[in-house]
Amino acid sequence: MTKKVLPGGKLVPVELIERKILLVRGQRIMLDSELAALYQVPTKSLNLAVRRNSNRFPADFMFQLTKEEAGGLRFQFETSKKGRGGRRYLPYAFTEHGVAMLSSVLKSRRAVQMNILIIRAFVGLRELVAAHKDLAARIEKLEAVQTRHGSVISILVEEIKALKRIPPRRPKRLIGFTPEPDKSPASSR
Repeated sequence: MTKKVLPGGKLVPVELIERKILLVRGQRIMLDSELAALYQVPTKSLNLAVRRNSNRFPADFMFQLTKEEAGGLRFQFETSKKGRGGRRYLPYAFTEHGVAMLSSVLKSRRAVQMNILIIRAFVGLRELVAAHKDLAARIEKLEAVQTRHGSVISILVEEIKALKRIPPRRPKRLIGFTPEPDKSPASSR
């Protein structure tokens, strides 16, 4: 596990930062609350600094999540129920470029150090994805084959169910003389 010593002697593992990077709208992002925790500032202060410098954060640097997106992420991070404290506004999502821009807005030494680590985490994830593109293509191919096989299997299952619904044929009656079984006392022994 790669760790970086920050001012104050606190260790921050890069893997911890990488786990906080989420995929929303096809972009890798970090939430304002996660960034605020890493920078050791209140989320309210981070968002205020961003609002004061809104011209530095276009839509491809930062965006606000929708209710559906925030609800989908609710199980991935702890949030309190409505009416019991917690967030009153939808969270903001910062892309890699938005995180880089935060270093010009937040001027503390900790913010600069954390920005360097966060950008390294984004770059590391990008390299990881690039290195495993062939693996991703093979997985997609396997999924396509599995989907085709699944549809064939479901058709077969339906055919078998249909066959079970057809009543069985009665056995044909034999034509001609059929002897009855011998009922003599000697044959029963």
